[in-house]
Amino acid sequence: MNLQFKPLEPTNVKEISKFYGLRPNRTCDSVYLDSYIWRQYYNVKYAVLDDKALLYLMEKNGEPFSAMPLCREEDLPYYFEKLTEYYNQVLKKPLRILLADEAAIHYLNLDPEQYLVKEEEDLKDYLYNAESLRTLAGKKLHKKKNHLNSFLREYEGRYEYRTLTCSDRDDVLAFLDDWWENKVEAAEFVRQLDYEVMGIHDVLKHCCILDVKMAGVYIDGELKAFTIGTYNPYEKMAVIHIEKADPGIKGLYQFINQQFLIHGFTEELQLVNREDDVGMEGLRKAKMSYYPIDFARKYGVLQKGF
Repeated sequence: MNLQFKPLEPTNVKEISKFYGLRPNRTCDSVYLDSYIWRQYYNVKYAVLDDKALLYLMEKNGEPFSAMPLCREEDLPYYFEKLTEYYNQVLKKPLRILLADEAAIHYLNLDPEQYLVKEEEDLKDYLYNAESLRTLAGKKLHKKKNHLNSFLREYEGRYEYRTLTCSDRDDVLAFLDDWWENKVEAAEFVRQLDYEVMGIHDVLKHCCILDVKMAGVYIDGELKAFTIGTYNPYEKMAVIHIEKADPGIKGLYQFINQQFLIHGFTEELQLVNREDDVGMEGLRKAKMSYYPIDFARKYGVLQKGF
């Protein structure tokens, strides 16, 4: 097998980015930044095959796993088979794919005698109508609009929405330090958050070579909320990877959420992917309160009989 996997580094982003957006995929993994943010947590490595496909090799609990090959839809069966061969012949293990997108699962139509395919219910991404989140119009989102208006009234003349650049790194790091000190979560989730913060530090360090969108909200000159997103042109979809705000400021989340979609994405925008809830009830309630129009479902794939 002529597959050479190498660590994902900032300098590799230009090489890998061209393989995204080649086929239907509405998950947060349809843009490169998600893999980049979590590259240390999952020990992310990649290989390019025939200059037509991007293959990932990752690790969880000491066991290898992969994502669906990133390639044109018509090439998916071929590179899926190549990835299977690598697992069987080189790793001497059955193929294991985590978080496979629904479109790929339907297109491949895998033989149930050879592969176990199981939906990961807690890891589905929440999808929203972009215009609804921009306007917060209608009865369903009336409460969100009230929170937003409350923020605008209370902090009138004191807030500033700002597009962030690499030069704002120190402000974001100072905000993250304060935010982290006030988090109280389950032990495993804290570990994940720790790596998420590491990933954010990484993005800020290399943002000059990463194609990301960043914005923040300053109140009285101090950063109180920030967000990071990317754009999937195939799906006309914004992917919101990071959104953090001072929880003590009512309406701040609603404000940065809305303003980022209005000012941060000048491209045609139809969908917003706000990622999954990782099975946490609090996050589930928060995401459902914005009334998603659909979900980007994800699946685990495990080769049988190897």
